[in-house]
Amino acid sequence: MMITRAPPPVPRHRLCCTACVALLFAALSTPGLGDKHWRDLHNDVRRGKLVELPVILDWLQAHYAGEVLEVELERDDGPPLYEIEMLGPQGQVVEFEFDAGNGELVGMEGVNINAMRKAP
Repeated sequence: MMITRAPPPVPRHRLCCTACVALLFAALSTPGLGDKHWRDLHNDVRRGKLVELPVILDWLQAHYAGEVLEVELERDDGPPLYEIEMLGPQGQVVEFEFDAGNGELVGMEGVNINAMRKAP
């Protein structure tokens, strides 16, 4: 009988980044979006107009328990916002909104958000 080990768990941060990259590529592959939008986004981050997404995700995971489900960058009206949906430990889905220009948490929406807060 051969005993095999299970592969080591993938770090949560790596899973989140992988999910974010997959979502970004999916968004950019839709009609109307393309290389120009990708370059504009990259340039805005490089110039300091937008906070890098990993900075936001690191802060979020340091302060709230849960798994990232979805990430969006909203640029409709008003300042650009990162909208991040998380699945909490009790099955709750919470959306966090961050000002993409300065990284400030500007809103939260969902049920039982306090149960997701990590102790300081």
